[in-house]
Amino acid sequence: MSPILPTTTVGSLPKPSWLAQPETLWSPWRLEGPELIEGKQDALRIAVKEQSDRGIDIVSDGEQTRQHFVTTFIEHLDGVDFEQRETVRIRNRYDASVPTVVGAVSREKPVFVDDATFLRQQTDKPIKWALPGPMTMIDTLYDRHYSSREALAWEFAAILNQEARDLEAAGVDIIQFDEPAFNVYFAELKDWGVAALERAVEGLRAETAVHICYGYGIKANTDWKASLGSEWRHYEESFPLLQQSGIDIISLESHNSRVPIDLVGLLRGKKVMLGAIDVASEKVETPEEVADTLRSALEFVDADKLLPSTNCGMAPLSRDVALAKLSALSAGTRLVREELVTSHA
Repeated sequence: MSPILPTTTVGSLPKPSWLAQPETLWSPWRLEGPELIEGKQDALRIAVKEQSDRGIDIVSDGEQTRQHFVTTFIEHLDGVDFEQRETVRIRNRYDASVPTVVGAVSREKPVFVDDATFLRQQTDKPIKWALPGPMTMIDTLYDRHYSSREALAWEFAAILNQEARDLEAAGVDIIQFDEPAFNVYFAELKDWGVAALERAVEGLRAETAVHICYGYGIKANTDWKASLGSEWRHYEESFPLLQQSGIDIISLESHNSRVPIDLVGLLRGKKVMLGAIDVASEKVETPEEVADTLRSALEFVDADKLLPSTNCGMAPLSRDVALAKLSALSAGTRLVREELVTSHA
């Protein structure tokens, strides 16, 4: 049974240097063939142990077996040509060379089930697996086939639902969908974005989560955040819709952000995965700083619905810093747990 305030991470953890270049997104693999398969499994074992050793209650794969949280899934789908590249504006703030949709998209076989099954074998703790959300997937591609962002998103939603059902059958307890695009495309969010996400979770018995943040600690994201003013109120667009949705857990960025903490109140009744660790800074939080973030949130969400976590993935950070931040997350959470026990004594 998980303790009150179960800790978790929302995305990537640094990979071992023998597997991929440290502190780098889209880092190429340093192994090939059978050695790469074995190396990925070794890295996953290490990630599980490191999370467990540092008091993380809901364990993830740390994305050890994939290069990127979106493109690795897309690589396994038919209808997308990674040789035909086009430059597109991603999240409406930076340009990137992306693959092209050239035909009907489909999934021949499960993408992550073998990895998730291996993860399930490594721990008795609850496990969480992340998939890209439909809107974020279409924002990472050039489309020559559907000529409609919405039409492509609905196709991806159906494919994601197939994958999620297979992950559930493999023993995954929480299936998370990463939707940073929800913080950018508000008209699409309201028109079809949340509806497409609900299609992706249709019929699932496992708990479902959506992660919406302000991105990795890379320059394009930090520059964007610096331009957003004294208050970041983007969640006001998505939270009321998600509060009415069938998604169980909503993940948001909090610590060292300018997100007003009272926006958590818009999610009344939902579980909240609260970012209490800043992934855009090498500075390691103190347990008291983590505790302060959690205390602020507890004014707007019940303790049995709060899951302390990181703001986003930590692949760009050094391994030592990332692990120290996980220890701080657990230590700060323990402080608040003790306060809650005392207050109810």
